[in-house]
Amino acid sequence: MSGKDDPMTLTFRCPAELEGLLPPPVPAALGLPDWLKAMPPLAFNAINGRDENTVKRCPPFVDAMTNGFLLPLICDLKIENGEFTWDNEIPPGGAVSFSRSPIGFHDSSQVSGTPLFADDRFLIKFHNLWTIEAPDGYAVLFTHPFNRFDLPFTTLTGWVDCDRYHDNWIHFPAHWHDPNFSGVLPKGTPVAQCVPVKRESWVARTMPFTAEETQRAHDLTTAIDREPGLYRRRFRA
Repeated sequence: MSGKDDPMTLTFRCPAELEGLLPPPVPAALGLPDWLKAMPPLAFNAINGRDENTVKRCPPFVDAMTNGFLLPLICDLKIENGEFTWDNEIPPGGAVSFSRSPIGFHDSSQVSGTPLFADDRFLIKFHNLWTIEAPDGYAVLFTHPFNRFDLPFTTLTGWVDCDRYHDNWIHFPAHWHDPNFSGVLPKGTPVAQCVPVKRESWVARTMPFTAEETQRAHDLTTAIDREPGLYRRRFRA
């Protein structure tokens, strides 16, 4: 386990025979999609009649996408006419068994009563061959890669106490929302994003603005309207 003096580290382990064969998890900041890199920082707003910032200049949007780590698809996955095929060259399990297929399936009965249910469709499950260990007191939130609306699937969100549960695989159920998709999801495609979260107890409280808080809110709202990039310069950590 991680000691108190260690840096905050999420440890990913794989079977020895798969070292160098599996695509590794990557810091999310290194896995930004090409569309975000290529999009312009400004675009013409026809309603307001002027150029305005795109989401590329929205720190909350980008900061979410660069937080944590991305878990990759273990091999190319071909989809044609609703059929999934693959050719995975990793060796079979040795001292520990593991799945050699990139995906499995969940029967639709497992999501009965949810918006995901369809009696003629399965949920897919992306297989992950990295175990994940978090420092003491930390769980890991697993979810669909943030703001990746371009992917033809949506990974379900889950929470795992990886400081305690770290010697077994965590796989990722997903809803394939694009039945017309035809092509190849390449090896390394991010199938889940994981973010360590410290376990803490929180409560919510509500209250009206005081006079001082009203003034602060007014001043900040006015400043943001007048000074582009104010959040990035003054508040972004």
